[in-house]
Amino acid sequence: MKLLLVLLAVLFGVWLWRSRRLAERPQTPRRPAELQNMVTCRVCGVHLPSTEAVRTAHGAYCGEGHRKQAEK
Repeated sequence: MKLLLVLLAVLFGVWLWRSRRLAERPQTPRRPAELQNMVTCRVCGVHLPSTEAVRTAHGAYCGEGHRKQAEK
């Protein structure tokens, strides 16, 4: 029983030490994520970043399958 109490006291001390150490650490400011232009697939209507879209003269598509489907 004494061993259990000692173990609990040690665990509590470690938890207290870690929580104070984390509270004292300066927070690093987060950079906002880069904004990207969104486009809509002409077949299914899903919105995706323009950098990931398959583009043709007729519009943007979410993948090659929808581009081919639109050409038919």
